[in-house]
Amino acid sequence: MTDSTLKPATQSIVVEEVFPYAPERLWKVLTDSALVATWMPMEPIGFAPVVGTEFTYRTTPAGAWDGTIHCRVLEAIVNECLAYSWRGGDEGNVGYGAPLDTVVTYTLERVAEGTRLRLVHSGFVLPRNELAHTNMGRGWSKIVSQVGQLAGVQED
Repeated sequence: MTDSTLKPATQSIVVEEVFPYAPERLWKVLTDSALVATWMPMEPIGFAPVVGTEFTYRTTPAGAWDGTIHCRVLEAIVNECLAYSWRGGDEGNVGYGAPLDTVVTYTLERVAEGTRLRLVHSGFVLPRNELAHTNMGRGWSKIVSQVGQLAGVQED
């Protein structure tokens, strides 16, 4: 047996869009807790864009899972990159609320047209996280657009 046969298949969600704004505007929308609460369907509790900061989101509980998503800031480079772990679920759940141990990364890149925002949510273990992967894929696409809309009303 090889190492690859021992590891479960993982998938990522990737959403990328270019907005006609400076990276600073998008960074503000991604890192200001009050603004995050307007585009994320869950309010971040205890969030700060500082490496090591632990924070949570709360969503609808399911089965043995209380609905808490535990996050920890892994990387924060002002106007360039924000990454955090995203963990939740319970071993007793199948489908919604199944264990999830993933990473969300936002990358900002200045381009001629403004700023490219690339979101990667990685680490979905299939088939266990298939429902989360599908549902969150649709959600992240909407969220990236909302981040861009909010950046349009921010001042530099």
